[in-house]
Amino acid sequence: MTFLIQQTLIYAVPLMIVALAGVFAERSGIINLALEGIMIFGAFIGVLFVQIMQQSGAFDGAKSDGNWLALQGLMLLTMLVTAAAGALFSLLLSFASVNLRADQTIGGTALNLLAPALVLFLIRIIANQNTLYIDGDAASWFMLRKSDLGFSRNTDLGFLGETFLHRVYPATYVCILLFVVLSIILYKTKFGLRLRSCGENPQAADSLGINVYKMRYAGTSISGALAGIGGFVYALTTANCSSNGDVAGFGFLALAVMIFGNWKPLNIAGAALLFGLFKCVAASYTSIDLNGDGVYLLASIPISPHFYRMLPYLITLIVLAFTSKKSRAPKAEGIPYDKGQR
Repeated sequence: MTFLIQQTLIYAVPLMIVALAGVFAERSGIINLALEGIMIFGAFIGVLFVQIMQQSGAFDGAKSDGNWLALQGLMLLTMLVTAAAGALFSLLLSFASVNLRADQTIGGTALNLLAPALVLFLIRIIANQNTLYIDGDAASWFMLRKSDLGFSRNTDLGFLGETFLHRVYPATYVCILLFVVLSIILYKTKFGLRLRSCGENPQAADSLGINVYKMRYAGTSISGALAGIGGFVYALTTANCSSNGDVAGFGFLALAVMIFGNWKPLNIAGAALLFGLFKCVAASYTSIDLNGDGVYLLASIPISPHFYRMLPYLITLIVLAFTSKKSRAPKAEGIPYDKGQR
């Protein structure tokens, strides 16, 4: 059960933070279909930055001495770098949607096509191969173990301690904290109210002195920053800190989570956990021991492994088929704002 919960969080948290990225963009009135592309770009920048820091020798001492705090500082710094990279990449969508009033669906699709091609091109230049790796077991550097907290390896921390304090990624908890803080900002602050008003009725917002163009730029930039962080967290926790121009469709799954959650953070968190659970089952069904008795129930069922791999996407289609009609998107999303139109 501990393994199942930990793996579910590993898959759910990137979905959660990237779905919130979509909420910020769409609440401002911009449809951000480019979440997949921004995740790919963020994952590449994150892995590249860690590789540069590794080659510079800046953290060799921290690795050899097991200085956990220094390694987590590198992780936080990398998250900031990927946030900045994602925000910059999203400016392409902002400029096309706000300044050029281009079709936002086509703009997002174009960025989704651009990102993997650009990333693979850069990887070929940098590493002369199709995947950018980091030397050593990079993912384990950023993992929290109970020995880092002063406990011996043989110490039993109980179910909660073993589940949430041993062999987990602090990046997961940073993203959860970020999710909570930004949700409060979106719904409990003046900035959040102004942002949401631009997605519901931009003409009314403009008449009250709110700069709709700036708010839409802000919403899309925050969206890009969160998607960039989500891309790095995916690369760190799921891809063993590597980048190959692919994030396994997590950006599109995050869009489904956002719609299923009806653009509300609490619902999105629940939807992300649901999809994360099925993604966990798809990836680790041969290792899931529910009762701790050494019996791997799912592996013993005579079902093709391809079915388990399809399961998250089948669930996505089924859930959207039953919930999309009840979902209420912001009224002005996808509509270019014309200041002279009333």
